[in-house]
Amino acid sequence: MNGTEAPGTTHPRLPARRGGGTGTWWSKAVLRAVEEAAFSAADLRTGRALARAGAVGSITVSDGGALAAVTDGHDAYTVEVTVPVLDTPDAAAFTELVAAESGRVAALLAGQLPHALVEAVEEAGVELLPYGGELGSACTCQAWLDPCPHALAVLTQLAWLIQADPFVLTHLRGLSRDRVLRDLHRITQPAPGQERTTDAGDADEVDDLAVAEDAAVRAARVVDLLLEGGMPDDF
Repeated sequence: MNGTEAPGTTHPRLPARRGGGTGTWWSKAVLRAVEEAAFSAADLRTGRALARAGAVGSITVSDGGALAAVTDGHDAYTVEVTVPVLDTPDAAAFTELVAAESGRVAALLAGQLPHALVEAVEEAGVELLPYGGELGSACTCQAWLDPCPHALAVLTQLAWLIQADPFVLTHLRGLSRDRVLRDLHRITQPAPGQERTTDAGDADEVDDLAVAEDAAVRAARVVDLLLEGGMPDDF
């Protein structure tokens, strides 16, 4: 993260929870990346325990990373995790693939990450789901290795946030919810001086986007309700 990025989105502190659920396929993929990033099973267990205990404070997600405080006993540490952002061509390819099918926009706004969309993105050479080697971290604790258990706790809770709202994942990759919707709106508008054709397909696309933009507010409220009521267990 750097000083030139767009303002971050702060997600409220998640309550303590028990483990034992199944999660979504995309949250499982993120959790596998967290497992790959861990240097030892003991660190991973400690990180998961801290996450489940509600030891992670509110998480601020920005382009390329997230920032949070983690309480461990009587001490508190500041953790920053990083994820590579998509470059301009890859970001454009992602947006175009979302726009290619109107149902993909609606799915994202409903808190779903269609497997077909991720497959199409990967076929285009764009990495959306992270792998372990991409997950960087820094913590104010004295651990010799990164990610430390505190960073693993933050990464684990990020996977829970992504489970409820895939836009958390796109934001980490440099594509916030607002940017995705703005870019979708831009690429579906006619160029200056050009008239949009009025065939049924184009009309449906414009209508779908208008509905999607209107649904953004409702989708955000759904995510807030999920967070306030506790999130489903995922492992």
